[in-house]
Amino acid sequence: MADTAPVAGGGAQTATPQAPAPAAAAPAAPAPAVPATAAPVEPAPPKVKVRKHRQRACDEKDAKGKVCAGHLKRWYDYPPEIVALIGPTTEIYRCEFCKTLYRPDPAQLPHSFTLRY
Repeated sequence: MADTAPVAGGGAQTATPQAPAPAAAAPAAPAPAVPATAAPVEPAPPKVKVRKHRQRACDEKDAKGKVCAGHLKRWYDYPPEIVALIGPTTEIYRCEFCKTLYRPDPAQLPHSFTLRY
């Protein structure tokens, strides 16, 4: 007969012996380590768009179709890669969230010299 242990309800419960846990499987062959001298992945060039008339917020959509709506801020000190892409003296704006670059609207006057007396 199996071992019985008294239970708080007054009856007896049969205790089943625990089966031994299976031995852990031997680890598979170790994965080859990634070489430390892997070629660095070059970042994709930034997306450059033209601002619409009086546009102040980003209209770029993400993968889900949601509009970014980040504020377009004037970007003064851009890196040499961007200078090669857009030119050295171009008035450029950048979205504060998705970092999309915007050229000014060609129909608008530039904001660089707006205070002329």
